[in-house]
Amino acid sequence: MGVLYDYFRASDHTTAVDRAIGPGGDWLRGTPLAESGADWIDAKGLDPDVVLGQLVAHAEGIPFADRQDAPELVWPEPPYPHGEPTGPDSPWDTGLVLQQLPDHWRDVLADLPEDAVPTVTAQWYEIEEVAFADPLDAEHTVLTFTALALRARTAGDHLYCRCSL
Repeated sequence: MGVLYDYFRASDHTTAVDRAIGPGGDWLRGTPLAESGADWIDAKGLDPDVVLGQLVAHAEGIPFADRQDAPELVWPEPPYPHGEPTGPDSPWDTGLVLQQLPDHWRDVLADLPEDAVPTVTAQWYEIEEVAFADPLDAEHTVLTFTALALRARTAGDHLYCRCSL
């Protein structure tokens, strides 16, 4: 199946965990984002660290390697229990990861001028980490991310990404 990424907005970590994982982090009682009332997008295989990070770098006009910030792990709560057994009762074995995107990324995407979208899309379309169906698919994805970012900023929310293995 692969790794799936859902992006959504929430006011804080607690709300994000409740929506994306389950109440209080209880992954056994979690509901799909569509049922949680979240404003979200299904981004399939577009990971936050590399693929979305490159979109933000292109939108900002800087090389990807020059980024100064990265998504922050929210759930499971760090640190990873190195050398300790985890098992089925451990959140580290659920296949779920929740990250908060930097507010700077939200703002870069929210501020992307409409006339810059074709150039940014053309640059992002060429990255090797993802194969868009065609340039229009890539442009639709850019516009979807910029719209979510704008709604998040307008509401004073942060952007989050739920990864499901």
